[in-house]
Amino acid sequence: MGTLYLVRHGQASFGADDYDVLSEMGYRQSLRLGEYFKYKGIRFEAAFTGTLQRQMKTFAGICEGMGVAMDAAQRPGLNEYDSEAVIGAIHPHKLEKPTSPEMYRSHFRLLKDGLAQWMAGVVSPKGMPSYTDFVAGVTGVLDHIRANHSGNVLLVSSGGPIATAVGHVLGTAPEVTIELNLRIRNCSVTEFAFTPKRHMLVTYNTLPHLDAPEHASWITYS
Repeated sequence: MGTLYLVRHGQASFGADDYDVLSEMGYRQSLRLGEYFKYKGIRFEAAFTGTLQRQMKTFAGICEGMGVAMDAAQRPGLNEYDSEAVIGAIHPHKLEKPTSPEMYRSHFRLLKDGLAQWMAGVVSPKGMPSYTDFVAGVTGVLDHIRANHSGNVLLVSSGGPIATAVGHVLGTAPEVTIELNLRIRNCSVTEFAFTPKRHMLVTYNTLPHLDAPEHASWITYS
């Protein structure tokens, strides 16, 4: 039986002109996770990322922390949905950059509504696949891993694909998948056990590498 470690990228740059940039904290989170894997003696027979910078930089930080040189297969199916396009599908005016708690809450209320409508096939966010195709991109990678690997596998992606993978394995309703997505923390670890026939959830959204009190301020969500 193999183990698939699904890691969300480290903290990116929410509210900046380019979100797809790993912050200094995001780099430290990824480096620390790599150090944790090294401490636990975990080695990977294969690794996968999407093609987004924050995902690939997180993978690089993990490798640095582990002290290993490792290549990752890049799969576009592991890329995050476009949150601006999702919100734009239900809110015609461009949102201002959030600068207050209420503006952040408003942003995520709109995102939840947009995700629900996209998942139901009600809206088609500009430049994005249908939700059915988005799910297929994620599950296609899971199928590939089951068919080709039997040891430890690392997958570095984003909240949407990881929540989609968990929802697929557990058979959750779309609204549950949305809640899973919006609560996943940066550089968190979700574990699946897998056989050639199926994946099974072992842990979700854990931060064992940040358990020490000195890392309490390293826990982030964006």
